[in-house]
Amino acid sequence: MFDRRTFFAYARRAPFGGRLSSAQVDGLTRILDEWDASHLTDVRWLAYMLATAFHETGAALQPIRERGGEGYLRSKPYYPWVGEGLVQVTWERNHRLFGARRPGQLLTWEKALPALFRGMEEGLFTGKRLADFFSAVKDDPVGARRIVNGTDKARLIAGYHRNFLDALKAADKAGPQPADVAPDAARPDEVKPAESAAALTTGGLFAGGVAALPALGGIANGWALAALGLVLAAGGIVAWLVLSGRVTISRSPA
Repeated sequence: MFDRRTFFAYARRAPFGGRLSSAQVDGLTRILDEWDASHLTDVRWLAYMLATAFHETGAALQPIRERGGEGYLRSKPYYPWVGEGLVQVTWERNHRLFGARRPGQLLTWEKALPALFRGMEEGLFTGKRLADFFSAVKDDPVGARRIVNGTDKARLIAGYHRNFLDALKAADKAGPQPADVAPDAARPDEVKPAESAAALTTGGLFAGGVAALPALGGIANGWALAALGLVLAAGGIVAWLVLSGRVTISRSPA
């Protein structure tokens, strides 16, 4: 499942150039709905289907008929079975392969959407399929154009694939999420100040300093003796604050 708002926000920038029409939103929504209902899981496949539909429909993201005037289309050897759909399916045999019994039926979402998915997943367009280019050991969005039409505009469509893949990854709700803080991790240190190793160490240092005072009587310099007395007094105050619980010393994690 994808967060649609995030997906549209990213896709709007690229490849749509900053704006999405209501028809484009409709087309993207239908393709995403079909993906959610499918058994498919490799998001690179979806990105390449979106890229293909984007290119084949001229960014309309709606089933379209092959462009050109009627005179031009009549010159085609496959007329009247001209290109139709989200992928431009031509020739009667290919139209019928996707359930169309007459020209024009691949212009409906009912026929066009399954044709996009089945055609690219099963290799019904050219014999090449998505799994041939996107797998655990392969990632080839340029070569994937062979699924539909040889190498025509292969690098251009690979660029669209990257745009859609970035948008899908940003919108992927199933992606890694920050872990919640475990309740145990939020518990305060239950060691009493008087039992804290740090507190005992502080007190011990102070006590040792006091015990050493008699031995300091031989210090001739009065200023040095006064300074030492101030240091010991400060140490005593710190020790008292810690041992009385007025100041706590957190233990470093193991």
